[in-house]
Amino acid sequence: MDIVFRGAKVADGTGAPAFYADVGITGDRIAAIDRHRGLAGGRIIDAAGLVLAPGFIDMHAHSDLQVLAHPDHIAKISQGVTCEVLGQDGLSYAPVNDAVLSTLRGQLAGWNDDPADFEWNWRSVGEYLDRLDAGIAVNAVYLVPQGTVRMLCLGWEDRPATASELDAMRAAVAEGMAQGAAGLSSGLTYTPGMYADTEELVALCRVVAERGGFYSPHHRSYGAGAVEAYAEMIDVSRRSGCALHFAHATMNFPVNAGRAGELLSLVDRACGDGVDITLDTYPYLAGATYLSALLPSWASEGGPEATIQRLQDAPTRARIQRELEETGSDGCHGVPVDWRTIEVNGVRRAHNAHLVGRSVADAASSAGRPPADLYFDVLCDERLGTSCLMHVGNEENVRTIMRHPAHTGGSDGLLVGDRPHPRAWGTFPRYLSHYVRELGVLELEECVAHLTGRAARRLRLSDRGHIREGYAADLVLFDPNEVADRATFDEPRQRAAGIPYVLVNGVPVIDQGRPTGALPGHSLRHSP
Repeated sequence: MDIVFRGAKVADGTGAPAFYADVGITGDRIAAIDRHRGLAGGRIIDAAGLVLAPGFIDMHAHSDLQVLAHPDHIAKISQGVTCEVLGQDGLSYAPVNDAVLSTLRGQLAGWNDDPADFEWNWRSVGEYLDRLDAGIAVNAVYLVPQGTVRMLCLGWEDRPATASELDAMRAAVAEGMAQGAAGLSSGLTYTPGMYADTEELVALCRVVAERGGFYSPHHRSYGAGAVEAYAEMIDVSRRSGCALHFAHATMNFPVNAGRAGELLSLVDRACGDGVDITLDTYPYLAGATYLSALLPSWASEGGPEATIQRLQDAPTRARIQRELEETGSDGCHGVPVDWRTIEVNGVRRAHNAHLVGRSVADAASSAGRPPADLYFDVLCDERLGTSCLMHVGNEENVRTIMRHPAHTGGSDGLLVGDRPHPRAWGTFPRYLSHYVRELGVLELEECVAHLTGRAARRLRLSDRGHIREGYAADLVLFDPNEVADRATFDEPRQRAAGIPYVLVNGVPVIDQGRPTGALPGHSLRHSP
């Protein structure tokens, strides 16, 4: 055997009690598990006092571009992630044509940047997966993004699709899945995906169901109307027969404090009826997105340039302000915006750097201006390429949801910006340190199962997510007493503590706590 972990405490990803064993690796596979601890190999790693687990699966990542621009992917491998799910929230870079790609590069700059001299040498889902296969540090699963598909087939119009347009969208989803995508994502508070009605989503999900995939919606509201928004997605799943995975399933804003039980009751009743539902969360209270996402959907119709023109028109600007501050825009989840909770965390222009780390309310007060005016002017000046944190979470809800047996882990992490959300670097060690070791919300073995085996089952990865002979050697070795997230809101790009080894497909990408620079990851393509 090439590598033997000697005397590890093995949390195998099933949730069963951990056991002590030697685990041997040959090539990219787990070759042997010996509870008598007598394996021999070319390299022996002393795992005494450490836990060996399957590599963590990030069920909600936004690394679509950054994993190509920086394929060593230190943020993820340093916290034990060996696989992540891309194409989330209905917006990503395939399938596209030249015009759609040009628009997306600007729209998603707050999520993924738009690096100069980057080679955009794909247009289809299959070509994007080929690009991943050229060399990345982690494995990746891709979802066809419904908003991108709508942009490709309808543009930015806020209206129902015609029969021919719906056929074109169905064909695009089918083609993406035939090329290896595992399912469909939606971002129903982001334009243009949010312009789709329930019937359109059902039609697309039937295509996904026929090919054995799943639907991962960012639904229409995490604020006012959140329970109703979750119920709509369950209805889509029932009617289409498509498995359902709720993206970053949480209940945010003061209006939802303590209401997680209502969501979980919906899930349990549906599962009792035979609906296949899972969900993911991140273990933080703040959310993150691009700053323009707060705008009402009608203000974004027609694309970014049309949006900027509206923001520069005084009467339209006043109308938008009323919706944001008085009635609550659909982009802000139906809740009137509290500018104190909206923190600028990434800008593209140097002269706006003073805004980073400050709430819109604080920055506006310092400038002696109304918050909405500063907000609109920053969006125009930055050409909408600004990111923000939204401090709107509820701790009771976070803890309640992560205990549910359908729960998996997802970072929802953005890797760009001056001060990105620390979840991009700290999600998985935070589960193990704060919520397992410090608070006891989950037992260690159960938490590992949430982050590995249960996620692999949703993704239908038949040889990953568990420590079993013959399975892929995606592994993480960590110290249960020392593992911790060190990323903070002030210093977000900090590697986790207590994770000395991470293997992807049998190759160490973290070795004695240091990145190796190896790129053994590739796309994990779904087979219908």
